[in-house]
Amino acid sequence: MAKNDRFENIYSQGTVNRMEIWMDRETGVNYVFHVSGYSGGMTPLLDRDGKPVISPVVNK
Repeated sequence: MAKNDRFENIYSQGTVNRMEIWMDRETGVNYVFHVSGYSGGMTPLLDRDGKPVISPVVNK
């Protein structure tokens, strides 16, 4: 797997105030990325029990 292929953007909304969901293709863990202007942050996406949301990993 190439270095740039580890994360996949699976959802994106907005322009200046942008919300995105990224999936780690190796572990399946989903992350929320939010950016507003010149600042932003990324954190694991959690379910209602506080556990990370994990998508099935498809080996290509």
